[in-house]
Amino acid sequence: MKYMLLVYSPEEAWTQEEWTACTIESMAVCHELQAKGQFIAASPLHPVSTAASVRVRNGQSLVTAGPFAETTEQLGGFFLVDVPNLDDAISIALRLPSAKKGTIEVRPLFRLEGLPPDRFSVLQTSSEGSGTRFMLLCYDNEEAWNALGPAALSTAQAEAVALTHELDLRGQYISASPLHAVATATSVRIREGNRLITDGPFAETNEFLGGYYMILARDLNDAIAVASKHPGAALGSVEIRKLFAVNQGVRSH
Repeated sequence: MKYMLLVYSPEEAWTQEEWTACTIESMAVCHELQAKGQFIAASPLHPVSTAASVRVRNGQSLVTAGPFAETTEQLGGFFLVDVPNLDDAISIALRLPSAKKGTIEVRPLFRLEGLPPDRFSVLQTSSEGSGTRFMLLCYDNEEAWNALGPAALSTAQAEAVALTHELDLRGQYISASPLHAVATATSVRIREGNRLITDGPFAETNEFLGGYYMILARDLNDAIAVASKHPGAALGSVEIRKLFAVNQGVRSH
């Protein structure tokens, strides 16, 4: 089973020295997982001050600077792992140093048929001639989608898959996947040496992360154009964050 470990923490809580030490320790965990065949990919994200959020309402794209939600703990990075079960994913989350200052939200990936093959090798290089790496975080209002019914969701999923193939043909595609419903989330923290594991997401908001795209784009405006085409932007929000190159953070295979 594939899981996404979402790393949330207050950005101001880390000094540069602590962030560097955290990255080195996280890399060591990734190397161990890779040796076991459990590692898929990982990367820190650029600060939320560099984020842009895209919504589409009445056919118009609404773009704002900053993340989709103002919270104390912001998404600072992710890990993708392939392990037998949730307990194994939680065990990995407990090993990550970010759990001591922030929250690791564990979410299972939803298998969506028809997606192009992942190109995680693109994350390994510090420069890529075809563009800059961006992560598009697709925040959904699950109640709104439930109200529209399964047919509307199926249509949106088909449109999302079509968008991935459009990106793949242009050499912009890295990876994409929806996540299982937020009810499946588990939040992991370590405080004063105590392991705190709770059901549910790290924060209570109306819009929850429903999936992601990792893409190559010429610049932020190009990434915004892609986000505007995502069907989820009509009901939710797409937050755009620049990815660090893996050799600036953690490696993938």
